[in-house]
Amino acid sequence: MQRLRVRYAKRGRLRFTSHRDISRAVERAVRRAGVPVAYSAGFSPHPKISYAGAAPTGVASEAEYLEIGVTTPCDFDQVRQALDASLPPGLDVLDVVEAGPGGLADRLEVSDWEVRLPGADRELAEVAAEKFLAAGTVEVERLTKKGPRRFDAREAVLELTVSDGTDRTDRTAAQVDGEPCVILRMVVRHMTPAVRPDDVLTGLRLVADFAPPVPPEVTRLAQGPLDVSTGALADPLDLDRDKTRGGEAGPAGEHVAG
Repeated sequence: MQRLRVRYAKRGRLRFTSHRDISRAVERAVRRAGVPVAYSAGFSPHPKISYAGAAPTGVASEAEYLEIGVTTPCDFDQVRQALDASLPPGLDVLDVVEAGPGGLADRLEVSDWEVRLPGADRELAEVAAEKFLAAGTVEVERLTKKGPRRFDAREAVLELTVSDGTDRTDRTAAQVDGEPCVILRMVVRHMTPAVRPDDVLTGLRLVADFAPPVPPEVTRLAQGPLDVSTGALADPLDLDRDKTRGGEAGPAGEHVAG
C-alpha cells in the first residue's frame, strides 16, 4: 500500500468548519476524485485517511496535513488536481507527495502563526509583547473537556513580533479587506498541553492588560520541524519529496493567497 501525504489550506469561511465536517468533506472528495483509497479490515471498514496537527475550529491555516493510504500507485500531481477540484472552495490542496519512512506528526514541532488585531494599538501591543517575552513564566487558564487547566504559555513561544498591516500587499487565509490593524507573528513550539495563539493573547492581557477590541483573525502560516542552527521552519514534506518532480521545495512559510 502506498501512502500519500497531503498539504492543504483552510481559508475564508471554511475556517469555521469543524474537524469532523472537514473529514467528511475529504472522504467525499477522495471518492469523487477517483483516488484508490485503501480501507481498514473488520466489520465496519473505513478509508485509511489520517490527520496530523489540525488547527482549531475558527482558525485559518495554510499548512494542514493529512495522509491517505492507496491500493495502487498514483500520480501525485493528478491526485492534487483531482482532490482540489473535488473539495469545496476554501479547502485547497497545495501539495501531494509519497510518504517516506517516519511519522509525519513527529516532524510537526512548531507552528508559525499570524494574528491580526483590527483596531488594536500598536504601541500597546509592542509593550505587551516585550513584557511577555521578558517574563520567566506566564500562567494561563483554559477550559478543557476535563475542566479548567493552568499551564505556562511563555515556555512554548520561541518568537513574538509586532508589525503594522498598512504596508502589507499579500493576503492570508483569514484576511478580509478593511482598516489597518496590528499583526502579531508568533512561532510556537508544539507541547502538551498545546499552547495556542489565544493562550498567548491571554498571556498578553495578564502581563500588560493588553486586549484587542474585536476578536482576532488567526492564521497558521506554516508548521514543521525547527532548524536549530538557523531558527527557521523547514517544510515537513522535504524528507518525502522526490527532487525529480520539479526542483526544490519552497520554505515552510510560503503560502498562496486565497
